[in-house]
Amino acid sequence: MKTTVRQAELEDVDELVPLFDTYRQFYDQPSDLTRARNWLRARIGANESVVLLAEHDGRAVGFTQLYPMYSSVQTARIWVLNDLYVAPEERRYGVAKALLKSAIEYARNDGASRLQLETGRRNEAARALYRAAGWKEDDTQWYSVPLG
Repeated sequence: MKTTVRQAELEDVDELVPLFDTYRQFYDQPSDLTRARNWLRARIGANESVVLLAEHDGRAVGFTQLYPMYSSVQTARIWVLNDLYVAPEERRYGVAKALLKSAIEYARNDGASRLQLETGRRNEAARALYRAAGWKEDDTQWYSVPLG
């Protein structure tokens, strides 16, 4: 099965919604197709994110969403790979690797200084995928404070 990856546009949102909704459910969020649709339309429509869509025979099977960030130290743009999801029945066919490769190409072509992501320490499957794709765990430690 050949995977193609392309940048999603507003016209692709309805195709992305079921994948995005299932992705959010993986992180213990309730299913909400309207919320998923509104979020994707707003981010893509305002050019606040880049969504790369993986397809098999024209059918959406996975996506990754990138958000821009900036480094004051490097005085450069950084892209954050915030979301990566492949439909369960499409896993083990190289879709995630194709999405990661496309994300790297996108960030490089945009002139970014780096592409980075964050995942949970206990998410062994994701960590193994990233290491196998050449990503390195760095020495920084992220912190957060809940605001809601």
